[in-house]
This record gives sequence, C-alpha cells and structure tokens, in this order.
Amino acid sequence: MTGWGEYTAAWAVFLLSHSIPVRPPVKPWLVARLGAAGFGLVYSLISIAILIWLISAAGRAPYVEIWPRAEWQNHVTLIAMALACLILALAAFQPNPLSFGGWQNPRYDPENPGIVGLVRHPVLAALGLWSAGHLAPNGDLAHVLLFGGFAGFALLGMKLIDRRRRTEMGQKEWQRLRPRHSVKGLLAPMRWLAALALLSALVMLHPAMIGVPAIW
Repeated sequence: MTGWGEYTAAWAVFLLSHSIPVRPPVKPWLVARLGAAGFGLVYSLISIAILIWLISAAGRAPYVEIWPRAEWQNHVTLIAMALACLILALAAFQPNPLSFGGWQNPRYDPENPGIVGLVRHPVLAALGLWSAGHLAPNGDLAHVLLFGGFAGFALLGMKLIDRRRRTEMGQKEWQRLRPRHSVKGLLAPMRWLAALALLSALVMLHPAMIGVPAIW
C-alpha cells in the first residue's frame, strides 16, 4: 500500500492511537497492568513510531502543490522551532497537574508555576509551534494536511484536557491550581542553553531523519 492509501491509513492509526488508549475504561485497564509509568512509556513509544510513519507517508504521497517554496519560509520554521524548544526546555521535569507530562505534580505551586504560568499545556504548545512553523515551507497537499492537522490537534487537545482535568478535579480545585503569572524559573540559564542545544541537534539531525536540510 503506497501513495494516498498509505497516507490515509497512517492518519487513521494516528487518530485511533491518540483517542482509544486514553478513554475510560481503556486507560484504567492499561494502567492497572502496566503501571502509570509503564503506560506513559509504552504510549509515548507507540506514539513516536506512528508519528514517524505518518510523516514518512506524507513524503511518499503524490505531490500536489498548493503554494510554492520560498526562502523566507525557512525563517518562519526556525523561529517557531526556537520557541518550541524553549518551551520544552522550560517545561522539562517540572510539575504540571493541569496537563499531561508533569513531573512530581504534588510539588506544583500555583504561585510559582514556571512556564505553566504562561503556557498551561507546554507540550501541546510546542507541537502547535512545530506544526505551524513547518506548514509555511511545505505547501503540498499531503504536508498541508499533516501540519495543519497537527496544529488543529494541539489546539483541540488543550481544550479537551482542560475539560477533563476540570471534571476530575472539580471546579474549586481547578480554580485553586490555576497558575498565577510569574517569571520565576523562566530565566534559568541552563534551560535556555538546553533549548539552544536541542534546536542545534534538531537542525543537524534533520537531513538524516527527514532527508532534507533544515537550513537552505
């Protein structure tokens, strides 16, 4: 199966893999057998594998141009990726009970929320920036659907997680944990350096992973 058939199948598997495992009673059943950490690890590995397949399938789909490639589009991607890497670096190993991927959530302090005070769902925000940034230089139909779909997936995911967390916590607890705006923890030099290192690694590895240079 190649072309649009493979691309459609990859999208279907991607959507199913991000909807069925997290729904009750499927998630509690899996967590009971794998443990919370095991579920997170398996879910992440499967998600990454399917994501790689989906991106590869988009590259093999028939080329249907919607807008042409231009040099300025490369700068849009780099700016968006720099912001995405910074958000991820500031969010790594930080508590965040309001979204997913939080680390040691009982330590969370709404008075000093770090990046959560600006971006409640940092992983999804980084995904949205990655998607929007890559949309500009990829003006063929398959990649417009790919990156546009991911951007929409990130925005929708934020709303769905907010609704789910508010239901699980109750309105009173949700309001108590809502972050206050604070710059504490946002200016940590090591995290900014980590963001720069991540961006540099992605730029260097892009030709090997994707087959095209990140900068041209």
